[in-house]
Amino acid sequence: MILVTGGTGLVGSHLLFELVSNNRPVRAIYRRAHKLEMVKKVFGYYTDAVDEFYNRIEWVEANINDIPALEVAFTNVSYVYHCAAFISFEPDKYYQLRKVNIKGTANIVNLCISHHVKKLCYVSSIAAIGNAQHPDTLITEQTEWNPEADNSVYAITKYGAELEVWRGTQEGVDAVIVNPGIILGPGFWKGGGSGSLFKRIHKGLKHYPKGSTAYVDVWDVVDAMLQLMSSDIINERYIVIAENLSFKSFNDKVTTAFSLPPIRKEATPLLLAIAWRLDWLNHKLFGKRRKLSKQLVKSILTKTVYDNSKIKKALDFRFKSIDHSISEVVDYYLRDSK
Repeated sequence: MILVTGGTGLVGSHLLFELVSNNRPVRAIYRRAHKLEMVKKVFGYYTDAVDEFYNRIEWVEANINDIPALEVAFTNVSYVYHCAAFISFEPDKYYQLRKVNIKGTANIVNLCISHHVKKLCYVSSIAAIGNAQHPDTLITEQTEWNPEADNSVYAITKYGAELEVWRGTQEGVDAVIVNPGIILGPGFWKGGGSGSLFKRIHKGLKHYPKGSTAYVDVWDVVDAMLQLMSSDIINERYIVIAENLSFKSFNDKVTTAFSLPPIRKEATPLLLAIAWRLDWLNHKLFGKRRKLSKQLVKSILTKTVYDNSKIKKALDFRFKSIDHSISEVVDYYLRDSK
């Protein structure tokens, strides 16, 4: 039996579709019943037999800090894909991030140990990898994490979650970690993922920051996970990104796919410095949710380039072009918007 955590998220729902498409016995955990509709929505992009595919999944209601429910979910499980995570860059969400990303991962690892799971795949993030000293230096799996740096709360907790996985490998669990960049895929148009970025661009995003980051198609992330789990590779981590792009270049590609004019205004460091301070003040005075933190501003103003050669070499892996991924996501977004 295969267990998937975070099955109602972008990666988890696509992973579930691929597993059931290949008639693999799969169980998935969910926290809220209404989120299950997102799985059906994602399945609907790829098949007309949505209910048939969906009903092949054995669902268990649980969260990753609910040990009794997790014990039920782990019954007769041999392989675990741990996709569940809390994604937020709001500093005041730090303890919630720790509870889900670090403590929750520790629970999954502990149950993998006690249930003698054969292999664990953990979905981390490039946020959990260290930064290079020079902006043109490729960041690899070996780039050291600097705990003294002004890291985002999300990055800190994803790094902490990885430490729990490495602890598990010392206690008998074979594991692999994937570190995707920004994951492009359809269906999740609200929240803080890439889907909401497509939505904001379509509705008229005004500015772009001068930094850069890495992008990858959701199906490439799923394919990498499946290949790593079926391989003899254990106790390794892999950067899973297709291309490094400036935010301007990415936005230009998306506006072109939408047949919209390009975003011409750069969000200057001064503008963003004012913006995150006003955002902080708005939070303090009126209790508004943070949209822009100092760490997030630093990130989007920084040029970072990631090296995907390790997974290419290990699996002879070929990534989809980001142009193709953007075109597909735009098509799905426009279809959903009708």
